[in-house]
Amino acid sequence: MDNSVTILGTTFSKLNLKETIDLIDSKVSEGGDRIFHLITVNPEIAVQIQEDQELKKISEGADLITPDGVGIVLASRLKRNPVPERVTGYDLLLHSLKLGNQKSWSFYLLGSDEEVNRKASEYIEKYYPGVIVAGRHHGYFKVEEESGIIEEIRTSSPNILIVALGSPLADKWIYRHKSELNARVVFGVGGSLDVLTGKVKPTPELWKKLNLEWLHRRITQPSRKERQKKLKLFAYRAIVEIFRKGTT
Repeated sequence: MDNSVTILGTTFSKLNLKETIDLIDSKVSEGGDRIFHLITVNPEIAVQIQEDQELKKISEGADLITPDGVGIVLASRLKRNPVPERVTGYDLLLHSLKLGNQKSWSFYLLGSDEEVNRKASEYIEKYYPGVIVAGRHHGYFKVEEESGIIEEIRTSSPNILIVALGSPLADKWIYRHKSELNARVVFGVGGSLDVLTGKVKPTPELWKKLNLEWLHRRITQPSRKERQKKLKLFAYRAIVEIFRKGTT
């Protein structure tokens, strides 16, 4: 059975959330000196990958790309090679923390502003006491501070490195420094730390079940209006691709 589907040139994993967490667990357990780079891609980022050669190269070198968006799910169904569900950065963060709490995993938090980063660390220490916060640093660092941050990550050797620098900056940063980071698993989480700490309210479950999370964000975060124009572009390109190439 095919375990992936390619949409607009990006190859998405067909693992569900539990299977993806199981894979992360295996990568943490097996150790070694090679970092496992996971990328979550929504329709907006899928369009960016098509238009940004650096990001395309990064995505092609990623170890796993998960479908973070209902548009990806719908497109895969139209190709008759469906992914089972969305696997978002936020869900990966929460479930990694849950499993890490049981297995005493260490995490390093990089990104967001200082207040959110600090509150996220405090939240994890309170609600996931079995997790070790190996280190943290906000995302508004200067170029001259970068080497010190990388050295801190390398020295702390976290099981999971969480990067909340936004997309595509997070994955570009990870790619540039992958060989120096000395973590087992790394993935970007977008604005997940903002949600974790309550700075941004999470999407209500009903909206998620109706696959209207994008609309909730559009209503509650008007600044996303320009970014979400890429949703229409994704829909157009995906439909054109399906009719030109047929199902795969």
